[in-house]
Amino acid sequence: MHAMPLSHPIHPRQRLHTRHVSYEGYQRDDGLIDIEGHLIDTKDRDLNLLSGVRRAGEPVHEMWVRVTIDHAFEVRDIEAHTDAMPYPGACDTIGPAYRALIGSNLVSGFRKRLHETMGHVRGCTHLTEMLTYLPTAAVQTFAGLRKREDDGEGKPFQLDRCHALETSSETVRRYYPKWYRRGA
Repeated sequence: MHAMPLSHPIHPRQRLHTRHVSYEGYQRDDGLIDIEGHLIDTKDRDLNLLSGVRRAGEPVHEMWVRVTIDHAFEVRDIEAHTDAMPYPGACDTIGPAYRALIGSNLVSGFRKRLHETMGHVRGCTHLTEMLTYLPTAAVQTFAGLRKREDDGEGKPFQLDRCHALETSSETVRRYYPKWYRRGA
């Protein structure tokens, strides 16, 4: 299988901004799982902020989150930290507030609770955005730790969660025949 990149831009252009976001999942020796997110925003030219100049390539934002979960995806602990920000002494103080998410479940209402608890002025836009995508990183972390997804009596978690895995799709008919539903 080969990658299908975006089409070549037809107009000359100059990059202005880069955002890198990564997630890494770790199995802990106590049986819990840590999912760590890292976000970095940089500019390709100097940026004059009210709090000072950020030189080209120097992070405007650099933030970290670590969410510790059990095998049922329940949040056991959470840590959020900001290393680079536009407003030192303000942006970097909100991290501990994210502990309000302890006890929530990443695959059952997490995004709703996240936005109700930490959305808008109650949290940091960038930390909240990074946490919004963390549940899918957690699900991917568990892939391979459990037995094959089509073993067992229960419907595999991923079915009916995206267009490719709708139970009436050709993909489900081919790879999950037990769960295929014609014209569902």
